[in-house]
Amino acid sequence: MKCPFCGDPNTQVTDTRENEDGDVVRRRRRCVNCDKRFTTYERIDLKMPHIVKRNGNRTEYDHAKLAGSLKLALRKRPVTVEALEAAVDRIEARLLSMGEQEVPSEKLGELVMKELKKLDKVAYIRFASVYRNFADVDEFSEVIREVQTRPRRARKGGAGQPDPEHDLFGN
Repeated sequence: MKCPFCGDPNTQVTDTRENEDGDVVRRRRRCVNCDKRFTTYERIDLKMPHIVKRNGNRTEYDHAKLAGSLKLALRKRPVTVEALEAAVDRIEARLLSMGEQEVPSEKLGELVMKELKKLDKVAYIRFASVYRNFADVDEFSEVIREVQTRPRRARKGGAGQPDPEHDLFGN
């Protein structure tokens, strides 16, 4: 590390401390040449990949935009802020683990849909309807069928007839 006062490259570390979270290291240094002291900070510098849009344009990854998209899909849904933030963290971790400098927006959209499907099926359908830009009702119906947890059973009494084993309250 060069001395900021005289430019000499010979400096010594006199003290090293981590912050409470352990993600920043503070170092006190002394210049061997001019004997002046200064502080440096060392922190992780992770580079998120650029996002390649469908039209070929490239844009920097935007944490706020990703979180906003999930918030919009989850609007008025019973999902905690902590669950939302955890989903954003998982998406970002996945983007970083790819090790790519650029990621297609389609891949980011699929990661978002995967997280939304785990969080809330209604939010998943909301996001999918905009993201996939459904051309007709059949495409929309297919996504709904995809998230249904159990197939519907035919009632014993036939269509429109009450099931003799269950009353209106499922008893």
